[in-house]
Amino acid sequence: MKKKAIITGVTGQDGSYLADLLLKKGFKVYGVVRRTSSDPFYRLKYLKIEKNIDFLSTDLSEHQRITSHINLIKPNFFFNLGAQSFVDYSYKSPMYTDLINNTSVLNILETIKNTSKKTKFYQASTSEMYGGYNSRKMTLNENSIFNPFSPYAIAKLSAYHYTKMYRNSYNIFASNGILFNHESPIRGEQFVTKKIIKGLLEIIYGNKKDPLSLGNLYATRDWGHAKDYVNAMYKIINYKIADDFVVATKKNYSVKDFINLTCKNLGIKILWSGEGLKEVGKDSKGRILININKFFFRPLDVNNLFGDPSKAIRKLKWKRKYDINALIKDMILYEKKKYFK
Repeated sequence: MKKKAIITGVTGQDGSYLADLLLKKGFKVYGVVRRTSSDPFYRLKYLKIEKNIDFLSTDLSEHQRITSHINLIKPNFFFNLGAQSFVDYSYKSPMYTDLINNTSVLNILETIKNTSKKTKFYQASTSEMYGGYNSRKMTLNENSIFNPFSPYAIAKLSAYHYTKMYRNSYNIFASNGILFNHESPIRGEQFVTKKIIKGLLEIIYGNKKDPLSLGNLYATRDWGHAKDYVNAMYKIINYKIADDFVVATKKNYSVKDFINLTCKNLGIKILWSGEGLKEVGKDSKGRILININKFFFRPLDVNNLFGDPSKAIRKLKWKRKYDINALIKDMILYEKKKYFK
């Protein structure tokens, strides 16, 4: 009999890659899909797996429906990747963010405890929980202090602690993956890495005449590839005991570094001038490619995130296939196909 897995957020970047991985391993995959008027399946179509997934049409806020799905399916694995995932939006709607990112997790854990105790649970935690004023040289691991800044991070941290509490109090298999930033060709267009690569290619090959507007160029992040990170998720939920793991690259780059590396991969020489809101990036012909817009600054930004995945490497034998340049090349190739078919 096939093993069964439920994935919330199955149409997202991580959910799509994870569904592909599980299908290749012979799982029957159920994907929770929020009802929407737009087409949420383009990632699954890109990976050519849409027809191989059983979709459960519901929202994470519909607690009774989620409970019913768990009771009916009794999955071997439950991967909770669904979330209100935009930090900026969480400031505008903190109550909805908490409902989706925290209260829904409590509902899932309570259901597993009461009716499906053999189900192994994976919670997608986030490096945003660390928040704080971390220096660019300070790596963060499972024992580092959390100091969340945003409603998004606070809700995620509460769900993280609920996951640990249900593991310790009720002896269910419930693990947290504390994932640092991870990108891919199918990353959402609201995220800065996608904005940079798509924006620069539109300026070079498309009809975009205006510069690409960004916020804090000096925020640093630890960027990996989503394909590597969903492999870590699978290893975490298959580990001999439930536990919490940081998944990261142990390398960090600023937004400006990411722009420079993208330009290098595109064969563009970018020259920077000005300071603060007046800083701009120009090409060799003097055309402005990047400018700064205060609209994109967050009320309280996390300046530096830099993860230490030593525990995952040691205990899970997790290995990455992509460094940042391989990631950028993969993202560029995907976008270039739109211009060179």
